[in-house]
Amino acid sequence: MTVGKAWLSTALFLVGLVTNLNPALAENKAPSVTDWPAIEEAAKGQTVQWNAWGGAENINAYIDWVGDRMEALYGVSVNHVRLSDTAEAVSRVIAEKAAGRIDDGSVDLIWINGENFVAMKERGLLETPGWATALPNWEYVDVEGKPTVVTDFTVATDGLESPWGMAKLTFWHDTARTAAADLPASAKEIAAWLKDNPGRFTYPAPPDFVGSTFLKQLLAETAPKEIDLSQSATDETFATATKPMFALLDEMRPNLWRSGQRHPENYPAMKTLLADGEIDILFAFNPGEASSGIAAGELPETVRPLPFPGGTLGNSHFVAVPFNAANREGALLLANFLISPEAQIRKENPEIWGDPTVLDVASLPEDDRKAFEALPLGVATPSPAETGPVLVEPHGSWQDRLEAEWEKRYLVGG
Repeated sequence: MTVGKAWLSTALFLVGLVTNLNPALAENKAPSVTDWPAIEEAAKGQTVQWNAWGGAENINAYIDWVGDRMEALYGVSVNHVRLSDTAEAVSRVIAEKAAGRIDDGSVDLIWINGENFVAMKERGLLETPGWATALPNWEYVDVEGKPTVVTDFTVATDGLESPWGMAKLTFWHDTARTAAADLPASAKEIAAWLKDNPGRFTYPAPPDFVGSTFLKQLLAETAPKEIDLSQSATDETFATATKPMFALLDEMRPNLWRSGQRHPENYPAMKTLLADGEIDILFAFNPGEASSGIAAGELPETVRPLPFPGGTLGNSHFVAVPFNAANREGALLLANFLISPEAQIRKENPEIWGDPTVLDVASLPEDDRKAFEALPLGVATPSPAETGPVLVEPHGSWQDRLEAEWEKRYLVGG
């Protein structure tokens, strides 16, 4: 995945050259997204290549269900191209644009946010601005109550991507083995706690998004107040902001699971470690993940939230249509279905996924509103009071730098 990110930087430079030489590459002559009947007609028989993270079986099962519904409703097939890193799909789009492949791209829809969205937006690699807000189901999206549906890591989406889920970093522990009062109440307190509890905590190795999110949580808690993390990182601000964070990571490392010499690959691997009693703290970027894990028999029924009163990072996750999508109309139909009440109700069910909705439930038709209200919260899903305030994600430019510096310190140089 690191190789993919290096290729991403090189390819972005090539795209800039190609775009400057031939601005016409950015043009899209397909039917306007405002002409929805034409979109539906053109989409019939298409197979949407949906590039999405494939690391969790409950999410994969949900995407399979979405594909079945798209076939039944619109005659559109969905092929889930399973990714371990979103940069894989972004790199393909970049390479295609650099090669002049402008109307038959291999990627139709990407599950995306953060630095990958910023990279694609800045290079004109996405469908025309405003397509997301032109979707028929956009009327139900809660723009006022959930402002992160129109900003991505502090960057305005400009309708270039459509939100389909909410995320908030959440921590849990197994009450059969530990009491919340004996555990850290913030990410920065983990280093001190580990001195008395060596080996009982770990985090996925970046660039896994859960591992990178832990780094950003620690950064948000420790960066000097004079550093504005909502602004693009520079060499100077990065060095100043991350100094206390890396000091804590250095302090943690020898006391981590496996003495910090190994890290779990992703959240599912970390979940197994908690279930097997090897670690005491679990975290994910979805408040419903543990409830879903309990329902699936993957976690003990005694797992419960570990409150962080100071708050944790929160954002929305999105889907985006590349500028050269070969099955553009099917991708637009799919994006619209993902924000339908039907799809959002199923996704929020903790027995299915437990991913919070982007919709304004109060604005929905009565039957849909009642269906949302009837959903179980989930035994390990925290209430808003338990999750604490939402901390704003740093600007997307911070993540690549964090991942590169972490690798240099703890993989290459460690």
